[in-house]
Order: sequence, then structure tokens, then C-alpha cells
Amino acid sequence: MNLEARKIEFVQEFLKLQSEEAVSRLEKILRKEKNVSDEQLFEPMTEDELNKRIDQSESDFRNNRFKNSSELLAKYE
Repeated sequence: MNLEARKIEFVQEFLKLQSEEAVSRLEKILRKEKNVSDEQLFEPMTEDELNKRIDQSESDFRNNRFKNSSELLAKYE
């Protein structure tokens, strides 16, 4: 049985469930699997990329290209 057929069969069985507890357990499993998948997609930046971002941030600060926390808070009030 291929993956698509297995997923369809799983969904059909899921729709038959009457237990809220069983649905909750399956939701937790799904969330956990999604988090693991998301973490596997995460690629940390290299040291060179980090240093370039630091240099850019320092340059922005020296040239007054920034907003302070008061300005940011005012934007969302």
C-alpha cells in the first residue's frame, strides 16, 4: 500500500472515532511530528552570515537607521 492510500485509510478511520480523548491523543502526536519536521527544515546561519548581519546592524546603528522601543510600541498602540 502506498503512502497516499495509507493516509486516506487513516483519515477514514479517524473520522469514525467517537472518543474525544483519542482525537486529542492523535492531535498531540500530529503536533509533535509537525514540530520535528519543522526543526529538520531549520538551517542555522553560518558564522560568516552572522558576522555580516552584525556588521550591517552596527552600520545601521551608526547611521541612525533604527527605531527605539518607544517608536515600535507606538506603532502598535
